[in-house]
Amino acid sequence: MENKDWPLWEVFIRSRQGLDHKHVGSLHAADEKMALENARDVYTRRMEGVSIWVVESMNIHASNPDEADEFFKPAEDKVYRHPTFYDVPEEIKNM
Repeated sequence: MENKDWPLWEVFIRSRQGLDHKHVGSLHAADEKMALENARDVYTRRMEGVSIWVVESMNIHASNPDEADEFFKPAEDKVYRHPTFYDVPEEIKNM
């Protein structure tokens, strides 16, 4: 497989200060091993990452922004998902 035929991979990095992975960019690689190694070399040069995820772009599916109102409407009737009716103790740091 030639370089031009390599699939596109999306790269997500978790920083030392963070609890979540953030999308940092994309790269082309022949397979997941190469994608991880290239992501490490390109996106964590200053030793800021503690975890890397790579996902082949063709495996990411997204909602349509034009249909956001209809798509997210079912969540409106699930008030129990929103912690607005009780106090969170100060000892809880990451909620």
